[in-house]
Amino acid sequence: MTVVMEKPEKTEAAEPAAPAKSVRKVSRPVMIGAILVVWLVLFALLRGKQTLSLAVADLTDLHRWINDFNDSIGANRNSNPLFLYFFNEIRLVIDNLVTFVQHLISQPSGARPVPEIGWLGVVGLAGFVSWAVGNWKVALLAVAGFTFFGLQGLWQESMDTLALILCAVFVALLFAIPLGVWAGLSDRFNRLMTPFLDLMQTMPTMVYLAPLTLFFLIGGASATIATVIYAAPPTIRITAHAIRNVSRTTVEAADSLGATRRQSLLKVLLPMSKRTVVMGVNQTIMAALAMVTIAALINAPGLGVNVLQALQSLDVGTAFNAGLAIVIMAIVLDRVTTAASAREEHARNSKNRFEKWRRPLLGAGAVVTVILIYLSRTYLWAADFPGDGTVGSHIASATDTAATWVQDNLSGLTNAFRDAITNGLLNPFQTLLTDSPWWLVGAVLVALAVVLGGWKSGITTAVCVGLLVATGVWSDAMTTMASTIVATVLVMILGIVFGVWMGRSMTADRMIRPTLDAAQVMPPFVYLVPFLALFGPTRFTAIVAAIVYGAPVAMKIIADGIRAVPATTVEAATSAGCNTWQIITKVQLPMSRSALTLATNQGLIYVLSMVVVGGLVGAGALGYDVVAGFSQGELYGKGLAAGLAIVLLGVMFDRITQAAARRAGA
Repeated sequence: MTVVMEKPEKTEAAEPAAPAKSVRKVSRPVMIGAILVVWLVLFALLRGKQTLSLAVADLTDLHRWINDFNDSIGANRNSNPLFLYFFNEIRLVIDNLVTFVQHLISQPSGARPVPEIGWLGVVGLAGFVSWAVGNWKVALLAVAGFTFFGLQGLWQESMDTLALILCAVFVALLFAIPLGVWAGLSDRFNRLMTPFLDLMQTMPTMVYLAPLTLFFLIGGASATIATVIYAAPPTIRITAHAIRNVSRTTVEAADSLGATRRQSLLKVLLPMSKRTVVMGVNQTIMAALAMVTIAALINAPGLGVNVLQALQSLDVGTAFNAGLAIVIMAIVLDRVTTAASAREEHARNSKNRFEKWRRPLLGAGAVVTVILIYLSRTYLWAADFPGDGTVGSHIASATDTAATWVQDNLSGLTNAFRDAITNGLLNPFQTLLTDSPWWLVGAVLVALAVVLGGWKSGITTAVCVGLLVATGVWSDAMTTMASTIVATVLVMILGIVFGVWMGRSMTADRMIRPTLDAAQVMPPFVYLVPFLALFGPTRFTAIVAAIVYGAPVAMKIIADGIRAVPATTVEAATSAGCNTWQIITKVQLPMSRSALTLATNQGLIYVLSMVVVGGLVGAGALGYDVVAGFSQGELYGKGLAAGLAIVLLGVMFDRITQAAARRAGA
């Protein structure tokens, strides 16, 4: 038996407890600095060892296996049941749809010398539809924009681009809206869809093309399918968001009145979500325009062909003329769908005395449109756009003259700027990435991911690094990473400067935001044109284009973050004697760190997309590998591996910055 004896109670006062030792937590900036210092020390010791460099023409076993796989698919395309009864049938349906729309509004290749609806009918139809879904202002914009395509001498190419957009958006919405509704109604399905949507939106446009040509060949079908995949996620996400944001009390009221799930969906959820869903359609149309232009790489017809050929021949004037047509089409489609989303609210709040005459006037407009379509089917002058594209020739000539003047008179300034960024930032960082041992770069990336985003981000980064090594294009991936990170740093500098200004001044916001809105409707393809004139075909051209492409979204996010800082906090800092610089650096920016991290995330994704497209103008690395894979059959495997490497970089950047944004907002 064990006897437990109690300790006698002490009569004296208890001794005070020893103070707990304070453990000072190491801050993230200090940890990041330590990682970088260790990297630099090891780089100095191990430079040039185990770098996994690969000559441009060299192929790995993976690349050769992909080439053989591609050849075997080509040899068995018409005998393999999977192709005969699945892939070939999908391609046939899409081809027929695209051909039908092309023959409807553009010049067909058959015996009939004119399209079913000539230019006059298309212009009238565009104006009427814009008026019906929007207002008379956007109708005038549509008429002016479509007429300008003809004056540029690009009517046929513009209609081919429009046909691809219409087909892709139609097919995308057939899937996207039902999937968005399902994701809005089901938390489980929404969680299932989110990783796929993240991946689809992280992948740059060019990456979609190579794998699809493997199954659907080059041409309009592959371009349309790639566009559907790329353009559908915005509508899915925004539709789900709209369904989830419908007032719960409204839904409960419908349920209490005995409405079934179908009735609740059709009579309550969808009508109350209509405006937001139309905004999603707007984003899908913009994404479709961006994709169908870059799809010229796989022989898709339209304006993208003009831009691609002009970029390859360094013909700045022709590229600018075609790029201008793409921008005008983007502006017209954006304004029409934006007006459509606000149509009901405008009609409800409008005090315009002509609003009551809208239906009769629309009826008259429909009659006029039918007459214009009839004329375009009957008379050659109304079918083929008159003129020889003199306006477009003048635009191209003026652009060439301006480009020559810039190169002759500003080359000293532009070259100095290019050399400063290249020699001061890009070359040293690229050398650090490409000349470090691959395992050292991988370890640094994983360590930074853990510090910034946590262990999950570290695991994702480790997997991505391993797969990057397996692709056989490690050196090119590091070159692309160097350009992406340098461009992102410059994007964030611009984003912070202008974002803080916009966030603190509504006047500045009203002045700058329209320019940012206009910049965001331009497809990435078009950004290369003016910078090609300024800097020539170099990797720096792609970096500057990427900065201009990524800066608008960063500026907007940072401006919104600065504006969200409570006014009472700013007033308290002011009353404590802080000056403007102290308020910005000590109050507003620290309290906006979540917005800053999100801006970095979006800036990285935008920049990566543009840096890859820059392979068309001498940027080299992964972008060049992808482009070379389309044009040279023996490099198809390497191009596909480069596309996979781009995806891995995008996923790695996205996961790290998203996790860091969540930590910053916690």
